[in-house]
Amino acid sequence: MIKPHFKLEEDYIFPLLDPKNPLIARALEEHRRLEHLFHEHENIQNSLSLLKEELEAHIRFEERLLFNEIQKIATKEELEKINKIHLNTDSEKIYEDLFWEKR
Repeated sequence: MIKPHFKLEEDYIFPLLDPKNPLIARALEEHRRLEHLFHEHENIQNSLSLLKEELEAHIRFEERLLFNEIQKIATKEELEKINKIHLNTDSEKIYEDLFWEKR
């Protein structure tokens, strides 16, 4: 599930910017919209198509805009803390399906 990933971003990365920053507002709105699409059961085919498009757009937004903005203002210590949290996250506890490890 993607919710644990969003929670890590929302708890540790987004707070580095002002909560009123429009980039944070956009990221949070996209997180909510993506979560909704993950739980949509009415029109699966349409939902999967939208999910693919919106997730790709969200990733590009974070990589190209949001994270660049955070890197401009974050201290070296803050960036190291985020990296440590990211590296120390126990995937087995967060994700039920470790699909990337299956062959």
